[in-house]
Amino acid sequence: MKELPATVVSSRTLFTGRVFELHSDQVVLPHGREATMDVIRHAPSVVLVPMPDPGHIVLIRQYRYAVNQWLWEVPAGSMDPGETAEAAAARECHEEIGQVPVAIVSLGAFLPTPGICDEAMHFFRLDGLVTPAEAAEADPDEVIVPHTVSVAEARRMLARGEISDMKTAFALSLIP
Repeated sequence: MKELPATVVSSRTLFTGRVFELHSDQVVLPHGREATMDVIRHAPSVVLVPMPDPGHIVLIRQYRYAVNQWLWEVPAGSMDPGETAEAAAARECHEEIGQVPVAIVSLGAFLPTPGICDEAMHFFRLDGLVTPAEAAEADPDEVIVPHTVSVAEARRMLARGEISDMKTAFALSLIP
């Protein structure tokens, strides 16, 4: 079969929120059949692997309302319109752990839920973390506490089930 994209016949926005939109699209799929596809439209995001040195990683303890839990995660956040992924990585690092990277290394871009959402997650390793003179303003809906742990300890936390966040589990697989 030839790899052709779907053709959009019509699109309705069902919901617009602060973080995403929900669309219901009538499409003709590559095999010629028509279908209704409900899609979450989400800005691209950055996922950070902040490493103050090669053996350590900064994780955050973050309260997540949707699951009503405190989770261990790597820092992450949405890209602002017109912002490059690298600039977003530096900004989010400053906002979430209070430090900025000297070096930003791309680890790749991945689609976490392509069956329902168009979000692309750009993963970065951030090296040479320094604390700037000015603190960043935290987002009002975030409750975050950063912790530096060894990479080995982060992997043990994952093995023990203390890390349940998928992007964090995957991020740990991208570093040596």
